[in-house]
Amino acid sequence: MLSIKNIALSYCEYDTVDELEAMDRELINSAIQAAESAYAPYSGFRVGAAVRLDTGETVSGSNVENAAFPSGTCAERCALSACWSGYPGKKPAALAIAAISDGEFTDDPVPPCGNCRQLIAEEEMRHGKPVRIILSGRKKTLVFENSKILLPFQFNKNNITRAQS
Repeated sequence: MLSIKNIALSYCEYDTVDELEAMDRELINSAIQAAESAYAPYSGFRVGAAVRLDTGETVSGSNVENAAFPSGTCAERCALSACWSGYPGKKPAALAIAAISDGEFTDDPVPPCGNCRQLIAEEEMRHGKPVRIILSGRKKTLVFENSKILLPFQFNKNNITRAQS
């Protein structure tokens, strides 16, 4: 029997970063600073990500391109990897992403790629708590309370666990 389902997505959209709490503005600024240090000689598209840990500490990362595509590293993966290696046991609470294109902060927010969405989803599953995702551009900022909004049908460990007989 055919059953049609609907998915409703809710997120917050802000016209300016001034509408956000100070901690979120600081996280966005860290993401912008990280984007400024990105290594993107091929595309010129520089992305920065900043993670606020549950302890309040901030860890950032930027994209790193490589002539041997697709060997580069996304900013989100760089920042989350730095969390795992440098801050073991601490949980990511929020992640901000910002990008620079043609030397300018992008007008529109830049969402994480599919691989990074899956990586964020894995972090949420691993720690049992959501990660707020903040996408910032010059014209607007979007805030998602968790990765399920960006990746509603997440692949997870339940998909690969064999059923017990």
